[in-house]
Amino acid sequence: MKLLIRNLARTTTEESLRTLFEALGTVQSCSLVMDKQTGGSKGFGFVEMPKQGDAKAAIKNLNDKEVDGNKIRVKKAEQTPQEDKSAQQPWGKAK
Repeated sequence: MKLLIRNLARTTTEESLRTLFEALGTVQSCSLVMDKQTGGSKGFGFVEMPKQGDAKAAIKNLNDKEVDGNKIRVKKAEQTPQEDKSAQQPWGKAK
């Protein structure tokens, strides 16, 4: 399950975010969204946890938790249209 983490402090690193979530289960991936111009964090990121139970525990235990001075918000990430491309039918003539 992919989780969206918002309201991260600009000083929070991917490593510290991964460590925080690994305390609740296996982390498949962890990434912060970075500003292309400044190179700094935009204050949100994503963590993917393969086990749904671990992800739900992370939401329950980490939502509203203070991390690096900010109360973070953790919720299930919504699927974007780009991620859903595999479910689309290819264009072409009907047979």
